[in-house]
Amino acid sequence: MPELPQIRWTDFLDIALVSILAWTVLSWLRRARSRLALLGAVFLSAVYVAARLLGLTLTVWILQGFSAVLVIVLAVVFQHDLRRLFEQVAVWGLGQRSGALPADAIHVLTRTVEHQARTRTGALYVIPGRQPLDPHLEGGLELDGEISEPLLLSLFDPRTPGHDGAVVVAGSRVVRFSVILPLSAARERLLEGGTRHAAALGLAERTDALVVVVSEERGTVSVARDGQLRRLASPELLAFEIRRFLEDTTPPIDELGVFRRVARRWPEAALSLALAVAAWIVLVPGADEIEAECTGEIVVEGLPEGYRLLEVDPPQIQVTLRGPRRYVARETERCRIRLAPEPNLLDLGRRTFQVFPSQVEVGARVSVQGMSHDHVVLSIER
Repeated sequence: MPELPQIRWTDFLDIALVSILAWTVLSWLRRARSRLALLGAVFLSAVYVAARLLGLTLTVWILQGFSAVLVIVLAVVFQHDLRRLFEQVAVWGLGQRSGALPADAIHVLTRTVEHQARTRTGALYVIPGRQPLDPHLEGGLELDGEISEPLLLSLFDPRTPGHDGAVVVAGSRVVRFSVILPLSAARERLLEGGTRHAAALGLAERTDALVVVVSEERGTVSVARDGQLRRLASPELLAFEIRRFLEDTTPPIDELGVFRRVARRWPEAALSLALAVAAWIVLVPGADEIEAECTGEIVVEGLPEGYRLLEVDPPQIQVTLRGPRRYVARETERCRIRLAPEPNLLDLGRRTFQVFPSQVEVGARVSVQGMSHDHVVLSIER
């Protein structure tokens, strides 16, 4: 059995990149709305990979037939989630950062929400993350005003025409008001909320924004983020939620913000690393192309009735194989060359036969590069 290749520094880099990719997919899976369908697709993919490794031809053939249909189904079912995933990748690649709310803006927003909760004034605030919001917002009016409690209270005054929409807050500015947000269809996650809660959850399902909801029926405060809607025990906790959101979306350059996020979500990080290591162990060792020799035993079959094989010269042929290490190693243990002489040639007294590479029994991933002999002599008695 050939030795496995030594681990190189590029293998560690390979595992690290796959771990990051796996973490991205797991984070997306946590927010995706059709988790069961995605888990089913992942399960079928794992079965397909295992079938390929084990050489289960029928299973591989059937699953390959599903692959084209599966791609179309995934594109239709997860079109919104896939767009969000690609937007997230683009954001990371471009290094975009959202405009952080200064401390005084957080104080103004928290104090305003507390007042609206006490007076049961419905409100809907959007704090953008790193992903673009414009594709998901409709209507609204540009404002670009300095954030203040009187301004926010006036925008949600029930006597004003734009009080049912949302207000977009970025930095210390109110950039837009009376905005229409996409509604969520996940009624079971609305916490007995109404249209405002559905709008908050709908935007949180499509972007990484933080949406704050004040219920006019109950006077409660809820936050929607990463496809989840949570009701806060008290309005005073809103400041903590905003600061934690800003830490995740606008990590300080001079601090280890990335490591803090990894530490906070260590189960996903550990699972991602484990999946990357497992994939490397299964797929990489033995995947490099090599050449190896095997001793191919000549197997003569299909002799007509009345003929008896006495001797094959040479009885074995050295065959040079090329392919992935794991497959070549498998073939060298069972190297066979099958020869089936045609009956009419035997009747003519022919005893020397040519051996072709196609007569060497090898798998589809292994090719025959050469043979020590291309003819054999059969001693046959009639």
